[in-house]
Amino acid sequence: MILGMSIPAFTLLHVALSLVGILAGLVVVAAMLGAKYNSGWTALFLATTILTSATGYLFPVDKVLPSHIVGAISLVVLAIAAVALYSFRLMGAWRWVYVASATFALYLNVFVLVAQAFLKFGFLKSLAPMGSEPPFLIAQGVVLIAFVLLGIKALKSFRPDTNRGALRPA
Repeated sequence: MILGMSIPAFTLLHVALSLVGILAGLVVVAAMLGAKYNSGWTALFLATTILTSATGYLFPVDKVLPSHIVGAISLVVLAIAAVALYSFRLMGAWRWVYVASATFALYLNVFVLVAQAFLKFGFLKSLAPMGSEPPFLIAQGVVLIAFVLLGIKALKSFRPDTNRGALRPA
């Protein structure tokens, strides 16, 4: 039992948080690409992604796994994003810090989604049973390139300190 839930129920909660975080993160990045800010979607993205990373540590294991390392990196990156947004209000260099950290946190969630897809779906697992074969590496490479390009575009587009009212709810 974890937090009073069976492991399957807790796993379902963890996955649901992750999927909501990914969906909300995609909405947030899309808004940044349009030079917009939505406080509700942003708060949902940050909260569910933080909870996804935090709940990953509650699964019973006897050693540190790669998922723990990704979770730790994600929590640090999310803390940076939250400080840039809520403490420094995206002023000056904090704008690019926020865009980069939010985009990177979303990338990490999608990275894990792709890795889990290769573990859980038979047709993908048959293509990369060890998780290090070319189909897995190509898929992760495409995801990485897509997020680097999204991040660069978002950095160029998202300028809340020059858009009046950008930090007000959309």
